[in-house]
Amino acid sequence: MGIQLAVVMRHQPIENPWITHQWILEEVSVDLGQFTAFTIQEAFSLDRIRAYRLSDNLQGSRWLFTGFDLDVYVDEAEGYFLNTSSEKPCWFVMWRIEEIPSLEEAIAVPHRVMLSYNEAARLLDGGEQVDQVSLDLLILESLQQFVAENYRPEVKKRHRPESFKGADRGVDRKASRNE
Repeated sequence: MGIQLAVVMRHQPIENPWITHQWILEEVSVDLGQFTAFTIQEAFSLDRIRAYRLSDNLQGSRWLFTGFDLDVYVDEAEGYFLNTSSEKPCWFVMWRIEEIPSLEEAIAVPHRVMLSYNEAARLLDGGEQVDQVSLDLLILESLQQFVAENYRPEVKKRHRPESFKGADRGVDRKASRNE
């Protein structure tokens, strides 16, 4: 698809005896260049990801992250199908808490934005943090078209359990009965 994306993460305080705050995936949006016009100063960069603090007050802080590409692959078509056929199609965002020396604080930094249910499940199985947020209609329609063109369900073959295959009835056994 070749689409640029931006992610907004929210850091908000919560009343809990064990933790004081939580990070929430707030939004994924298509980046058409509208974020380059921001007058706010870049807070930091990690490789291709650029981070901007949008707000910071008693209700928490909001961070904008740009520099994500949306890539779709034919071999992930089943994962896209599972996402588009669900009740609530969504973006999946894998993020990690990163210590940012220049800020002297740790923040949640998104590392991957994806649409494949299977890819998100593999990351979760690997111990990564993956959250989801609703998918916008335009991207959903494009993804559904991609699925229609590229997804072919695998034909399921029934495999008989070994116990139903019977004993080995080779030629030698038949010959011994006729003697």
